[in-house]
Amino acid sequence: MAEGWARRLKGDVIEPYSAGVRPQELNPRAVRVMAEAGVDISSQYSKTPDQFDGVKFDYVITLCDRARKVCPIFAGEHKSIHREFDDPFDLAMDARSEEEALDHYRRIRDELRAFVEQMPEVLLAAP
Repeated sequence: MAEGWARRLKGDVIEPYSAGVRPQELNPRAVRVMAEAGVDISSQYSKTPDQFDGVKFDYVITLCDRARKVCPIFAGEHKSIHREFDDPFDLAMDARSEEEALDHYRRIRDELRAFVEQMPEVLLAAP
């Protein structure tokens, strides 16, 4: 979802890449709630960090604690930033209904949008 927002909102100033801790199929709930917000992420796919060998990054941003713990070391000079977001997949596992599960995804979608809207300024201000 973060990559989708970065492409939609900041594609003129940010070239986003994203990789998952555990590559898997694109989550249909994520696709659905992003479509509700007018962002089509259906052509995105789950990537692994090793697919970015040779890419020079200015920033490496982890969005969950699990990613921060297993994020590989990327070559070259870059700034590492961690911003914690709940994992909607984990939250949805305990949902009592599909609508409740989607509400978790919607909340995280909106939190990610707010974070991306602050870019690149929020990145420049990070310690």
